[in-house]
Amino acid sequence: MSSNKKPFIIGIAGGSGSGKTFFLNCFLHHFKQDEVTLVSQDDYYIPAGDMTQEENKLYNFDLPSTIDSEQFLRDIKQLMSGEVVYKKEYNFNNPLAVVKILEIKSAPIIIVEGLFILHFKEIAALLNHTIFVDADEQVALDRRIKRDGLERGYPEEDVLYKWHNHVVPAYKEYLLPYREQCNKVVMNNTNEPDEIIAITEDISNDLRNSILVDIQ
Repeated sequence: MSSNKKPFIIGIAGGSGSGKTFFLNCFLHHFKQDEVTLVSQDDYYIPAGDMTQEENKLYNFDLPSTIDSEQFLRDIKQLMSGEVVYKKEYNFNNPLAVVKILEIKSAPIIIVEGLFILHFKEIAALLNHTIFVDADEQVALDRRIKRDGLERGYPEEDVLYKWHNHVVPAYKEYLLPYREQCNKVVMNNTNEPDEIIAITEDISNDLRNSILVDIQ
């Protein structure tokens, strides 16, 4: 990338259970390591401190106020100027998790992903291309129950409480209003990897043809 060319910023947004993480991993796979870098909203949660299971259930992580949006914005701008960002990886409030320090290097393509990236106006203004990953509500809920049970050990009752009281209201208020403004909407109701791999290949090929040539 020549010094006078700015990176191309791709925003990928999607609600809980939309399959955004799998989509993202497939999408990244179509680029070489030095072509793309990822900055994730999840790593900008403001630490909530130690909580009991009941406190964790009641605490609403699905609000923009739980994110350090100013640091998120500063780090994106730092990457845009070609600098390296060092960031603590978020451990989902697990006191037993080993905290890793992430080294995020700049690249010709910067992917910014998260629930509120379209809601945070200053971040949204930096995005050159936006992708919205969506799924039907029941499909998304089934995925959330499976993930939170297997990966985080949450009882189904707690998952359902958060879903109805936190997740769905946040999706409708802070994410859904921006869907039709996005460059691409991907409905991800299938659990067939081949379909998502094919979709991400098409999108990445289109982007590669239009932007990597321009920013070399």
